[in-house]
Amino acid sequence: MKAPPFAYARAATTEEALDLLAESGDDAKVLAGGQSLLPLLAYRLIRPSHLVDICGVGRLSTARPDEGELVLDALVRHAQVERMPLVGTHALLGEAAAAIGHLPIRNRGTLGGSLAHADPAAELPLVAVALDASVALRSVAGERRITAESFFHGPFATALAADELLTALVVPPPLLDAGAAFAEFAVRAGDFALASAAVVLGHRDGHIHHVRIVLGGVDAMPLRARAAEALLADQPPTMEAIGAAAAAAASECDPVTDQQGSALFRRELVFTLVQQCLQRALARDSL
Repeated sequence: MKAPPFAYARAATTEEALDLLAESGDDAKVLAGGQSLLPLLAYRLIRPSHLVDICGVGRLSTARPDEGELVLDALVRHAQVERMPLVGTHALLGEAAAAIGHLPIRNRGTLGGSLAHADPAAELPLVAVALDASVALRSVAGERRITAESFFHGPFATALAADELLTALVVPPPLLDAGAAFAEFAVRAGDFALASAAVVLGHRDGHIHHVRIVLGGVDAMPLRARAAEALLADQPPTMEAIGAAAAAAASECDPVTDQQGSALFRRELVFTLVQQCLQRALARDSL
C-alpha cells in the first residue's frame, strides 16, 4: 500500500516545528519515530495534508533530572528509556519500555510519539498515569502542562491541539517508601497486550500510605482503578487485601470481546496482573 500525498517539511528547531504546525492547519501530523504513523499512512487510515518531521530537533532528545523531577523529551527512544539507570518508582518506566514490541521498534519509537498516539494498549501512557506524570505541550502561543491522566481522552484521542507539539514527559521525584511494578499479557512476544497493569504502592508503619493502580488494554484509555485503590488505602498490606483489590480492579474495567479473547478472559487477566504487580511492588518497597 502507498501513503496518500502530503506536503513534507523537516524542522531543525522546536520553534521551526511550531511555526510549521501553525501554518499547516488542522490536518498536519508530526513525524517522530514513525512506528505508529507510517503504518496508518500506508493503510490510508489517515490522510494528513502535511507531515512535520521533528527527528532533526536535537534539543528534544534528552533525558535529564530537573530539581528532583525527571524530564524525558519527546524524541527519547523507547530503547533509551529501557537502558536508563532509573531508581525507585522511576524504574517503572524502564520496565514498561522493555515490553514494547521488538528491539527495532524500541530503537525507532519515541516516548512522545507513544503518548501522542494514545493507543489504549500502549505501555508508556499507562505508566505515565501511574507515576502521576505531566505532559508538556508547546505551540507558538506558549507552553502548558497537563497531567497525563487528563491528557488521554479516548482511543487515539488526547488533549493535544492541532498546532501543539508534545515536547516532554515530566515525572515527579521518586516516592520514598514505595515500590512499583508493571505487567502485561500478550499472545506472542511483541504483540499488543490483551491487558496490562501498572502499580505504585507505598507502605509505612504497617499501613499503605500511597497506591495507584492503572489498567491498560481493557478500556478506551489508561484506567485508574479507583475502587481498588480505595480498598487498599490506609490498610495493612495483607494478601487478602491485595486479592480484594485485584478483584475490584477487574470489575472496574470494560474490556471488549474480539477474536483474541472475551471480555471475561480479559477481566481474569486484569485480576492476575494486578495481583502480581501489587505483590511485586510491595516486595520492592520492603527492600
